[in-house]
Amino acid sequence: MIVLAVAVVGLLVYGVAAGGDDSSLDAAVQRGEQPAAPGANVALPLLDRRGRLSLGELRGKIVVMNFWASWCEPCAEEAPILVKAQKNLRREGDGTVLGVTYKDFADESRAFSRRNGLNYPSVRDDKLDLAPLYGTTKLPETFVIDGSGRVVAIGRGQLTGSFLDRAIAKAREAQ
Repeated sequence: MIVLAVAVVGLLVYGVAAGGDDSSLDAAVQRGEQPAAPGANVALPLLDRRGRLSLGELRGKIVVMNFWASWCEPCAEEAPILVKAQKNLRREGDGTVLGVTYKDFADESRAFSRRNGLNYPSVRDDKLDLAPLYGTTKLPETFVIDGSGRVVAIGRGQLTGSFLDRAIAKAREAQ
């Protein structure tokens, strides 16, 4: 029994010591840091036309990157907030919303896009080349990236307009 207790304590100490600092995007942003957005060179196929697009191609612009899927009800509920944000970013000329489909069929994603009046580009991450780099496992999830390619805000779960307005303002301040 004593040997077992010592072994458990030893494993706990090892786990804490080996764990080190949490370097996840979430922890960094919570600490007030602005980590580089991962996957800048990951070019994904566009949902509604031929071609590919990567975050790196959007450098210099604010990017509101939103992971979504046609089967995600909260994604549909937050769509009007993202549509409004795209109108504002386009009017100001300083950014774009970028939708990233997650584990979804292209035809169903296109139907969702039409049904919800999405006015921004979306790319397909059907092979999960980008989502894991952001720790995305549940939908919806949104990452606001400033013009220099740094993550300034993270929204895990359904967006609110006030969160997105504050996040875009923060990205503008960073420029």
